Amino acid sequence: MDLYSLKNKKLKPVELKPFGKEKEIQELVEKNTDLLFGVDFVSSEFTIDEFRIDTLCFDNETNSFVIIEYKKGSSYSVIDQGYSYLSKMLNNKDSFVLEYCKRKKVSVDIEIDWSQSRIIFVSPSFNSYQKNSVNFQDIPFELWEIKRFDNNSIVLNQHMSQSNQSIKKVVSGKDNVIDKVSEEVKVHTKDDFINGMSDTLIDILNDLEEKVSSWDDIKFKYKKNYLGIWKNKKVVIYIDKQKDNLRTTIVRGVHFGGKVKEVKNLFTLDDSKKMFTTWENKYKKLYRHKLLHSKDLDYFVLMVKQKYDSV
Repeated sequence: MDLYSLKNKKLKPVELKPFGKEKEIQELVEKNTDLLFGVDFVSSEFTIDEFRIDTLCFDNETNSFVIIEYKKGSSYSVIDQGYSYLSKMLNNKDSFVLEYCKRKKVSVDIEIDWSQSRIIFVSPSFNSYQKNSVNFQDIPFELWEIKRFDNNSIVLNQHMSQSNQSIKKVVSGKDNVIDKVSEEVKVHTKDDFINGMSDTLIDILNDLEEKVSSWDDIKFKYKKNYLGIWKNKKVVIYIDKQKDNLRTTIVRGVHFGGKVKEVKNLFTLDDSKKMFTTWENKYKKLYRHKLLHSKDLDYFVLMVKQKYDSV
């Protein structure tokens, strides 16, 4: 990728400034985990037996742990290391919970969704073998390439899998660690979400995808029972699978901790048809609507666009 700076209508090349040490990348990421990956930093250099985890984070959206590992070379297998770390996590759940509670100074009585555990690998580059090794639809790893330039710009780019193939069909019965981890850690797809859904609701969902997929920086994050539509690192709308409808939720505002009654910086929807209803508790305020008919979809998309434009 070529990068240029613009001044007085003239372009000047911006040169690559390679990271000197792996630690430079780690320090940069750990100070910006929320901005870069939408996760909360927990601790650095967390050690379990013979394993040393570079960065331990927590995803508040999925209530799950996220491990971040940094690499400067290419002589390692992301598959072997990734599944080994996940296996170690699943076999030492109490240690991870205690580390989180100690660092965050909270009670040990927290709910963890271990099925959403994942690992993020960060490196200046990945070779073709490493990229191909994670080219499955259900692998709980992410590969992110990070580059620094001499004007202090940082570019972060995710390698996305283009495969619809499951890793379990390739290695099942051949690798005990992968089989055991896959029993508990799940990477859900659209097929999981629409399983058991009526044809009418599937059609509505497909139409919605088609209408919003052209928006810049949109991602569809499918879970077993809900879908999150995101713009960069911020959620635009949640869609929960119900028996006879798609329950949609637009977050107006959130207060973490619940110590203050009023939630500030509220998003306000201009909803002339009163399609959405409001709901709130001491932690958050929401807009909700049960999507039942395709005839409502055009107006519904206009409402979603308001939230998209605000984030």
